[in-house]
Amino acid sequence: MLSHPHEVFLEVAQRLSFTKAGQALFISQSAVSKQVKALEEHYQTGLFERLGGSVLLTPAGQKLYQKLLQAKQLQQELQQEMSELSPGFAPAVHLFIGASTTISLYVLPPVVAAYLQQHPQHQLSLKNRNSDNILQALLEHEIELGIIEGIHKVSRVTYTPLLTDEVIAVCAAANPLAGRELATADLLSIPLALRETGSGTLAVLEEALAAQGIKLAALPVRVRLGGTEALKNFVRIETTCLAFLPRQAVLKELATGELKEVKIKDLSLFRQFNFIQRKGTENNGPYRDFLRFTQRYYSQKE
Repeated sequence: MLSHPHEVFLEVAQRLSFTKAGQALFISQSAVSKQVKALEEHYQTGLFERLGGSVLLTPAGQKLYQKLLQAKQLQQELQQEMSELSPGFAPAVHLFIGASTTISLYVLPPVVAAYLQQHPQHQLSLKNRNSDNILQALLEHEIELGIIEGIHKVSRVTYTPLLTDEVIAVCAAANPLAGRELATADLLSIPLALRETGSGTLAVLEEALAAQGIKLAALPVRVRLGGTEALKNFVRIETTCLAFLPRQAVLKELATGELKEVKIKDLSLFRQFNFIQRKGTENNGPYRDFLRFTQRYYSQKE
């Protein structure tokens, strides 16, 4: 088992912030500093360079960080193997998972609730960011399992399919576009509200438009908003803009009539939700089990 000071050091090294490490571990910044100082005294060398408000790993800190990542992986593998040999051995498990906004808000909550009900000894921390940021968090070992939209073709990452999702055009009920069917070329003259760069929702729209010879930059974008909820709330009250949102995210609003779907001929907007893992970690027991649990949960709903 990694010692508490080493666990604290790992958190600081991953976040490069004493404050954020304390928040993640639910301890004070002074407690974080105390644990790091104890390690520096033990190893008789500095582990972090403190430059104003920023923190960087020293060469010794970088070496310790890499070794501790390997040790943590071995610890997880040992716990998995001992659990298989001794059914009575059930250590507490803390899963660190990240998911893009749509998945975090609309896909994962019922799965997490069902999973934790079956595994009361487990804990789960969920990072909610756009797809690009979740991929980066995985590569930087902030999370051990991610779920994102699409495939980003990173050689160090494996992709496992979860769900197929549809992105649709919607507008406020009072918008003159409500109930109309548009041609793709009509988008060149309609005010749009879109997600921010790095969003999987935006990426699927850009790819579909490019297939029809239309560049995203040519569209009359009025506003870009970070997050599905922000975009949904904006388009509910803005009666001139059209927005593209995941169907999963607007099921309630479509049912109540607050939002109306706008059909666009010849524009097919489907994307795959995929699990992502660093190559070599696919058989990490708790994360493998959560992945399979999630797949089963949604396969039973089809």
